[in-house]
Amino acid sequence: MKRREFIKKSLSLSSGIILPVQASSFRLKPPTDGRKSTVVISRLAQQHIKADARQISTLLDKALMAFFNRDDPISAWKQVVRPGERVGLKVNCLAGRGSTHTALVDHIAERLQEAGIDAGDILIWDRFNRDLEDGGFTIRDSGNRVRCYGNDSVGFEYDLQMYGSAASRVTKIVTRQCDAIINLPLLKDHSIAGVTCSLKNMFGAIHNPNKFHIKHGDPYIADVNRYPALYGKIRLHICDALEAQYQGGPSFMPHWRWIYNGLLVAQDPVALDYTGWQIIEKKRKEMGLPSLKEEKREPGYIATAADWDHRLGTNNPKEILIKNETV
Repeated sequence: MKRREFIKKSLSLSSGIILPVQASSFRLKPPTDGRKSTVVISRLAQQHIKADARQISTLLDKALMAFFNRDDPISAWKQVVRPGERVGLKVNCLAGRGSTHTALVDHIAERLQEAGIDAGDILIWDRFNRDLEDGGFTIRDSGNRVRCYGNDSVGFEYDLQMYGSAASRVTKIVTRQCDAIINLPLLKDHSIAGVTCSLKNMFGAIHNPNKFHIKHGDPYIADVNRYPALYGKIRLHICDALEAQYQGGPSFMPHWRWIYNGLLVAQDPVALDYTGWQIIEKKRKEMGLPSLKEEKREPGYIATAADWDHRLGTNNPKEILIKNETV
C-alpha cells in the first residue's frame, strides 16, 4: 500500500473522516454515457437596462421551463425538490453590493413553496451573517418563514471531510439542516482562480477556504465539490449573471462590471462554469484585455473537475448543449 493511501485509510478509521460515497439519483451521470450536459442561458432582449424584479422572475421561469422541458415553472421545480425536504439556497455575498440579487432569491423561494416546500424548510445561507446583510438580506433564524443566516450562526462539524488534497470541516447548515441545495453563484472574474462561479461557490460551505487558493485553486475547488456532504445534495445551479464582472474579482469593482441581464441554469456545474468562463473571456477581449491564460490564471480547476477522479461534469464543448432563451 502506498504511503498516501495508508495515511488516508488510517485517518478514516481513527479520526472520523468521512470518505466519498456514491452520488444520489438527482445528479447527472458522467458525460461519457452519450448524453450532453444542458446549460440554459436566459437573457433579456434589452441588454443595457438593469432587469427589475418582474423581469428577473420571468427570466428564471423561462430558464427552468426550458431546462426541464416543462410548460409551467411549478412542474419544473417539482423535478428539483420533493415536498417535505429542507432546501438550502447558497448565495454569494462576499462582495457586498455585488451579491446574488435578492429579487432572484425571493422568487426562487416563492416557486419552491408553490412546488410544495414549506416556508420554514427554506434556508438562504452564506458564510457570515454580516455578508448576507451587506448583500441586502435580512437575518431570520426562527418562525415558520423562509430563514436566512450564515455559517457563523451554527458552526462547523468537528470531523473532517476529505477528498484528494483537500480536508475541511463543513458547515452544519449543509450536514444537518439541508436535504437539498440550490447553488446560486455569481459570474465574475477571480484574481487567483481566474473565474468564480458554481464550483468555487462551495468554498462558502467550508471552514478553511483560505487554505485552498494556492495553485489557482487547482485541484482544491474540484476536491471540495466531491465531499460526501455536498456531492449529491446540490440539485441545481442557477448562476446570477444579471451583472457580471470581467476583471478585478472577487471584490466588487463596478467599473469592471457589465449588464449581461442573464441567468445560467444547469445541473452540471462543470459545463456551467466552462460556459461562464467563455462569456467572461469574450467580454475581456471586447474590452481589450488579455485572456486569463495570458495572465497566467486560467481556471484549470474546471478541467480537473471534469477528470475521472472527480467526474463532476464535462468541460468538453462538444458534450455541452446550450439552450438560449430570450425574454
